[in-house]
Amino acid sequence: MQPQQCPAFFKQYFTFWDQLTPAQQQTLCAATHPLHCDKGENVHGTGGCTGVLVIQSGCLRGYLLSEEGREITLFRAYLGEVILLSAPCAMRQITLEVMIDAEEETDLLVIDGAAYANVTSENIYAENFSLRAAAARLSDAVWVMEQIMFMRFDRRLAAFLLDEMDKSGSQQLKMTHDQIARYMGTAREVVSRMLRYFTAEGIVRQSRGTIQLLDRQKLETISGRY
Repeated sequence: MQPQQCPAFFKQYFTFWDQLTPAQQQTLCAATHPLHCDKGENVHGTGGCTGVLVIQSGCLRGYLLSEEGREITLFRAYLGEVILLSAPCAMRQITLEVMIDAEEETDLLVIDGAAYANVTSENIYAENFSLRAAAARLSDAVWVMEQIMFMRFDRRLAAFLLDEMDKSGSQQLKMTHDQIARYMGTAREVVSRMLRYFTAEGIVRQSRGTIQLLDRQKLETISGRY
């Protein structure tokens, strides 16, 4: 990143910028570079240290991947969000290893993990920021796991459909049963069976790759959120 761009960028996303020494500021500037990702591209895999990610456009999805290939979506991150779970070398207190993919065409700024780790080890303000940000993301992940462990699947699926449609601002969800199953960490057959029930109850209408919401009130009741 060009030095003249650094202060504005870091002040926007990192509250500790003004508490860094000039040398620490220079370290982070020199360690930051842009990255463009195509839809579906893997951004971060387990066992690596991609770096701290700042989303400039698009969307990233963080998920766990089992040995059998099952996925459980832990979070989605959008414009302006900072992701530290992609830099385990900079956050050795956090051992959760996640996969991160681009949900759509995405532009990022990436801060080298080793350089970020050096700064946080020297600066208490940077360390506190990082721990709070990582803890918040882990809290989201724990909430997801609680839903999987303790919530009935009809409620989980109803809440998932409502959330996805609200995000897009549409009454239609363009997503296959297989995609929904991967995002929710379950089998496609389980999703298909429940969607058949929702269809029979007049809650949704299904066509190839599309789910149309017909009765929002019923779906909200099933979700238990309203």
